[in-house]
Amino acid sequence: MKGPILSFDGVRMVYHTPAKETLAAENMSFSVYEGEFVAVIGPSGCGKTTVLSLAAGLLPPSAGSVRVRGEKVRRGMPCFGYMLQKDELFPWRTVEQNLFLPLEIKKINTPENRKRALALAEKYGLGGFLKSMPDQLSGGMRQRAALIRTLAPQPEILLLDEPFSALDYQTRLNVCDDVYNIIRSEKKTAMLVTHDISEAISVADRILVLSARPAHVVAVHELNFGDTVPLKRREMPDFSKWFETLWKELNV
Repeated sequence: MKGPILSFDGVRMVYHTPAKETLAAENMSFSVYEGEFVAVIGPSGCGKTTVLSLAAGLLPPSAGSVRVRGEKVRRGMPCFGYMLQKDELFPWRTVEQNLFLPLEIKKINTPENRKRALALAEKYGLGGFLKSMPDQLSGGMRQRAALIRTLAPQPEILLLDEPFSALDYQTRLNVCDDVYNIIRSEKKTAMLVTHDISEAISVADRILVLSARPAHVVAVHELNFGDTVPLKRREMPDFSKWFETLWKELNV
């Protein structure tokens, strides 16, 4: 495994309102390594999404540091791609126009980058739907389009905020396979936050378990499934053992 690409070191996060302050994270430390797929799980309300916001530089930590390759994280760094819970495709733009959106925003809408985005769409089964509107696609295809849009500006690190939670169960399983395969094929580093233990086990190389608020890392588990795809992992004997272990840690 290569060296760490993303590091949290003693991170503390306090939210302030006129009425009170809320300690969301305390002494949170961990690293994500290049090419690794990390899943972050924790009790409801513990601040899993806050971890992604800190990682992307959308929130500055109250104390401690968040660094990418040793450099302090700041808002707008091009190394990050952020995939939300919903696909958030613009309904008035075609699939192709949605794929080009981050290129326009980042002012890198060059012929070369457009060609690369279209090549990704073709490679992952959307080549015949580029002129379609989002409402003409299935939920799974929309989420695939959202991932390709996230990949279009060539980020190094993908931050995934429960990207399958808006899908029905069957679609969710299939899209999870799709997203996993695309991330592996494109050799990206990924950090997923999820409340779904099975989902975390099915995709991750390592799982970080957070405590209740104020969140900190209470356990780190390295899984032993290799590059086995999510659906196949669910059929393996170790899957249920990992589920039981993580369930107990979340319900102490």
